[in-house]
Amino acid sequence: MKWLLIVVAVLLLLGLAAFIVMAMQSHKTPENIALQNGLLRPCPASPNCVCSEVHTQNSEQHAIAPIKLGDRDWSQMRSIILEQGGMIQQESDSYLHATFTTPVFRYIDDVELRLDQAGGLIHIRSASRVGRSDFGVNRKRVTQLTQ
Repeated sequence: MKWLLIVVAVLLLLGLAAFIVMAMQSHKTPENIALQNGLLRPCPASPNCVCSEVHTQNSEQHAIAPIKLGDRDWSQMRSIILEQGGMIQQESDSYLHATFTTPVFRYIDDVELRLDQAGGLIHIRSASRVGRSDFGVNRKRVTQLTQ
């Protein structure tokens, strides 16, 4: 019984250490943050990202609807991001990059917006920097930003 408790304690400590290491890794800003060929980046294979760009729309786990300019305007999105705890990292007339930090382990997620004035849309991408699953956090965040 004593050995079982020791094994469980060691496994718990290893799991906690893994979460802490991932949290530290999430504080490194990815090198490829920005528009690529005028579009938001595609999501990786992992399910911890959603994006409204056309290149993502054939993937159910990554696809999300863009924001219609009649529903929200560009300046409103900046204000909503700040109200919901985001921090603006980069901003121009047609691109915005913000970060959100999770409460417990302090993981950082990136939110990017691209204004498509001609299409009357604001495209959005939200992704975790580390890990495989985000338990739907990025999809929920985009839903909250667009309501």
